[in-house]
Amino acid sequence: MSPMLPTPQFSISELAQEFDLTTRAIRFYEDMGLLQPHRTGPGGRTRVYSARDRARLKLTLRAKRLGLSLLGAKAILDMYDSPRDTVPQLEKFAEILSQHKQQLQAQMADLQANLDEVKAQEKEVLALLNKHLKTAKRRPS
Repeated sequence: MSPMLPTPQFSISELAQEFDLTTRAIRFYEDMGLLQPHRTGPGGRTRVYSARDRARLKLTLRAKRLGLSLLGAKAILDMYDSPRDTVPQLEKFAEILSQHKQQLQAQMADLQANLDEVKAQEKEVLALLNKHLKTAKRRPS
């Protein structure tokens, strides 16, 4: 019989340091329901985070880097906590990613249109500048 290994536990400061976050940000994620630390000490003031909380925080930050909202990240994370089948979870995740991809593509199209407009304005301004510089050179001093 193998001995039981202790379950990893983390303080709020340890998680903040590991993920380069403030403790306030971690408490915010807790308020959003993304993390559920165990509370110990007098009045339950000390937060103790589990390996599950650490994994959820890591996934939350990954979702944030992808541009998903915290509510979107929570919806995805909560699916994995439910006793549902894997197929519906993956379908929901695929749907969320597809919607987010469409939003990003629309933003890219808007940015490209803005960039095209800036290039056109820049070309026009440079042409006018060249015209004025050529006119100024032709004038006798």
